[in-house]
Amino acid sequence: MSAVPAAITPIQQRFSDLHAQGRCALMPFLMAGDPDLATTRATLLELQANGADLVELGIPYSDPLADGPVIQAAASRALAAATTPDKVLAMLTSLQGELTMPVVLFTYSNPLLNRGMEAFCRDAAAAGAAGLVVPDLPLEEGEKLSEIAAGHGLDLVLLVAPTTPPERMARIHSASRGFTYLVSVTGVTGVRTSLETRVGPLVSQLKAQGGSPVAVGFGISGPEQARQVRDWGADGAIVGSALVKVMAASSADAKASGGDPASDVATAAGQFCATLRQALDTP
Repeated sequence: MSAVPAAITPIQQRFSDLHAQGRCALMPFLMAGDPDLATTRATLLELQANGADLVELGIPYSDPLADGPVIQAAASRALAAATTPDKVLAMLTSLQGELTMPVVLFTYSNPLLNRGMEAFCRDAAAAGAAGLVVPDLPLEEGEKLSEIAAGHGLDLVLLVAPTTPPERMARIHSASRGFTYLVSVTGVTGVRTSLETRVGPLVSQLKAQGGSPVAVGFGISGPEQARQVRDWGADGAIVGSALVKVMAASSADAKASGGDPASDVATAAGQFCATLRQALDTP
């Protein structure tokens, strides 16, 4: 039997608190199991300690169609390290009591449907997840999953893109729980040298409709672009490929020098996160 959802979810509460403070949420993305789950565990705590407000945690999948080469490579490394959804959830469970920022699990339809929507939501909630992002799930299926997720206290976050027709964009924004994920580019994830100028008006358009907060992701490469997203009036900035690149470089350096990959990668990720936090908090 589904659990009764809380009056306000952890994601909703976090955005509400940040709004009251006049701050833009910082949401890093990392791939679970890249290069191993011990590193992921240490990195999650470092991100939290260095200003992350929420985190998007990818579950590795062999056909990540929404992801660019950087995150595809991270998923491949994680799968090579024998990372599975069960192991990711077990790692997340081990962080209960230490990790206080909301965790949004990023997965694809195939693993979700293979496990079963009800079972996946039940197990994710039990592990401590606060929300889900399923980029290849059509809106119509998303509305079904959203009800199941809400029954377990999870927010299903839906995505809109610059090419989404206005009427469908409004419907997606209305159905999204926790926040609406505004994709800043046409295409897959990846670091971009600049953000598309049409994204700013889309932020304003969505926010004028009320409903969930709006967070912008795909293509934010560093502090300057994170600040640009904030200045557009977005409620959150999601940084994925840029962070994954920092972590991959640190992992390679640690292996070459005989260092401690888990500690070195987590430290590098935390330092990068701190620069993003400072940019978002600087007028």
